[in-house]
Amino acid sequence: MTSTEVFGFYEGQQIDAVSISNRAGLKAKLITFGARLCELHTPDRHGKFEDIVLGFDSIEEYAATDTYFGATCGRYGNRIRDGRFSIDGNEYQLNVNEGRNHLHGGQQGFDRKVWKIEGLTANSVVFTSVSEDGEMGFPGRSNLRSTYTITDDNELTIIMEADTTKPTLMNMVHHSYFNLAGQGLANVLDHRVKLASRFYTPVDEHLLATGEVRSVAGTPYDFSDFKAIGKDIEELAGVGGEIFESGGGYDHNWCLDAGPALRKCIDVLEPKSGRTMTMLTTEPGVQFYTAGYLSDAVMGKKGRRLCKYGGFTLETQKFPDTPNFGHFPGCELRPGEQYRQEMVFRFGTEDAR
Repeated sequence: MTSTEVFGFYEGQQIDAVSISNRAGLKAKLITFGARLCELHTPDRHGKFEDIVLGFDSIEEYAATDTYFGATCGRYGNRIRDGRFSIDGNEYQLNVNEGRNHLHGGQQGFDRKVWKIEGLTANSVVFTSVSEDGEMGFPGRSNLRSTYTITDDNELTIIMEADTTKPTLMNMVHHSYFNLAGQGLANVLDHRVKLASRFYTPVDEHLLATGEVRSVAGTPYDFSDFKAIGKDIEELAGVGGEIFESGGGYDHNWCLDAGPALRKCIDVLEPKSGRTMTMLTTEPGVQFYTAGYLSDAVMGKKGRRLCKYGGFTLETQKFPDTPNFGHFPGCELRPGEQYRQEMVFRFGTEDAR
């Protein structure tokens, strides 16, 4: 059954929460602040349900953080060097919110919007909003839509859509942090991961793409066969030193193998609970981030303290800093065109070995 409640207030605007579910008990809670996924309850191999996404209990905590927990981000997910790009010979300067660079739409990106609920059923919710011409420096007025659906096949589908009145950039990302053991119960280093990718894009000390595309073979970035997230994590070169005082782990874009329009991105297994997750995407890349910059100073839902490597994100996307590298997949959106990205998460369990 669908339920709606008041989650709180943000800058004088009411934030609503909705819950959607299927007959098997898979349940999601979402809020209008950032068209955001706050809870996702799935069973383990014994039928015990846990909430497997990181988040907070109050709107005040979401508004105060820069973790982007569960949010719809844009217009441009990931980073653009110096916040600069050009289209048709016109130069644009974006809002910069991470040092000199633009990240996830800027200081007032889609994640900070109070979206409207345009459609709601027992298993689906449609959020809509508008991004005005010039917002955070982006040209064109865009109508936005983010749709979440839970199916009876234990799938969560997320579809993000947009249009524009002027040539612009559009690269929306969904930013949930997953922990298949349950949010706040452990780190994710024992999760086993298989990524459908043979190449990744290296980054510099500002976490910006260098423009290179390298093979994962023989490197810690190789997840072509199932591997624990923590197996090679200590071998990674330090990145982000110009942004974060501490951290580490994976925060890189993998170039996904070619295939059908909607194709497999990743398989994940949490051995202790037996929970599994398979994700499919229409996008050419995925930012796999293992929350190396989280710490136990962050308190999650139900008083559960979070930790370094407390979750991982799967930000399906065009490649980072795409506007400044002609050999990366393009992200321009023009009048008359429709931006559409689809993600499918399939949940299941595996017996103990």
